[in-house]
Amino acid sequence: LSEYASDEADGRLYVALNPLIAQAVMGGGQHVRISMDEVRALDSETARLLHQRLCGWIDPGKTGKASIDTLCGYVWPSEASGSTMRKRRQRVREALPELVALGWTVTEFAAGKYDITRPKAAG
Repeated sequence: LSEYASDEADGRLYVALNPLIAQAVMGGGQHVRISMDEVRALDSETARLLHQRLCGWIDPGKTGKASIDTLCGYVWPSEASGSTMRKRRQRVREALPELVALGWTVTEFAAGKYDITRPKAAG
């Protein structure tokens, strides 16, 4: 609520709403829900960064498809080749079981390609 006023002559109440709050209440605005309990349960920085990006992309209860290189790009935006890229892929592969431990489903349906399902929101 930003402001309100009433007109005693016609009995009307006038209300001014903060546009950001109104958008949140009325819908239409985008937001990302990230469970801080999930974040705190993650051990590696790679898993935390991957979790943050996946929460922004996959809605609760929904599934997304991604390649290992796409997942690497979520954690390390800069280009890499050779041994650096192999290490990045390995670190992402090591982080995926951390997501599974939180209730996410990660299925490798082809070499280096994953179906990732975010758990439904509690409540």
